[in-house]
Amino acid sequence: MGTVTSAIVIGGGIAGPVAALALQKAGIAVTVHEAHDGFADGVGGALSIAPNGRTALAAVDADHVIERVGQPMSGMVMQSWTGKRLAEFGTFDDLPPMQLVWRHELYRALYDEAVGRGIRITHGKRLVSLTGGVAGFADGTTAEADVVIGADGIRSTVRRLIDPGAPAPRYVGLLGFGARCDGDGVAPTGDKMHLVFGKRAFFGYQVTGTGEGGWFVNLPSRDPSYGAGFTPAEWLPVLADAFTGDRVPAVELIRRTDPKDLVVTGGLEDIPSVPVWHRDRAVLIGDAAHPTSPSSGQGASLAAESAVQLARCLRDLPLPQAFSAYEALRRARVERVIAAAARTNSDKAAGPVARVLRDALMPVAMRLLANPEKWRWQFDHPIDWSAPARA
Repeated sequence: MGTVTSAIVIGGGIAGPVAALALQKAGIAVTVHEAHDGFADGVGGALSIAPNGRTALAAVDADHVIERVGQPMSGMVMQSWTGKRLAEFGTFDDLPPMQLVWRHELYRALYDEAVGRGIRITHGKRLVSLTGGVAGFADGTTAEADVVIGADGIRSTVRRLIDPGAPAPRYVGLLGFGARCDGDGVAPTGDKMHLVFGKRAFFGYQVTGTGEGGWFVNLPSRDPSYGAGFTPAEWLPVLADAFTGDRVPAVELIRRTDPKDLVVTGGLEDIPSVPVWHRDRAVLIGDAAHPTSPSSGQGASLAAESAVQLARCLRDLPLPQAFSAYEALRRARVERVIAAAARTNSDKAAGPVARVLRDALMPVAMRLLANPEKWRWQFDHPIDWSAPARA
């Protein structure tokens, strides 16, 4: 049996509520402290919950949350800028289908699920210090528990406090955008996301049979601050221009988008490896421990996995063995996903000469991509909640 009976979670985004649900199921009293005063309603674009993410949520009886706010996504179809279908992947008959969700809706659904189970989430608690299991906040208050869990994102304060030399986020050469829009009249993609290597940018879109549309753009830029002063209304024509000449519905969907619906993510980032995941009584999960760029399609799913595995280890093992067992379960897997996403980013951000080479090699790469077993290591990741964690 573990010796941990109480926990503080720093960060109330996606990883934080999942960690709280898992800790509660493990019999550990938990409180979540969020730095922002309000809710994240309306913040963030679309993301996918992969089969492995659903498996992790099912382990803590929360997969129904995804089904409530998500839209089934049975696979992804790769296309060239000419509209030619290159490959389809991500479909497994023996795994739950992916779900397309909007981040703010997922956030609120997980938040409500945690609160509904009696978990306390406080707001306006910006972490400034950490001593053992005592967290100090900017408002002068403190909180203490057996462990402090950093679920506070890619710019994690917990990460910096346990390792002042931790690497900073790395810009991957892409700016991110996304929006919902009217897809009426555009050829529906059904329950599949279409992904397009355009001549100058990368485009993803899904249009349902009822005419609801959604899209995202990865725009190559050497400067992560490019367009920092642009309004959404100024960004939309820039994005549409990036797909001029591409024979896919990118320009049409972008032009149909209301500026108020455009989500400007800005520079996409990752950290290839975070050297220190835990120290003393503090530990990292989610983007605080393993921030991958959105190109992985795995950020939220990996966060859910880590939250559940950490709770299992804290349930069954004493400190510091619990932290070591958790890291041993997670590090190699998440860093492999981050590396795979980095290769995808390189393809998306290719310059004019590199794009010619990329497009020439694309048919060979797509034949490999179309083999579902090449992707099973990412999507088929069972977690046996009832099995005891081992040192």
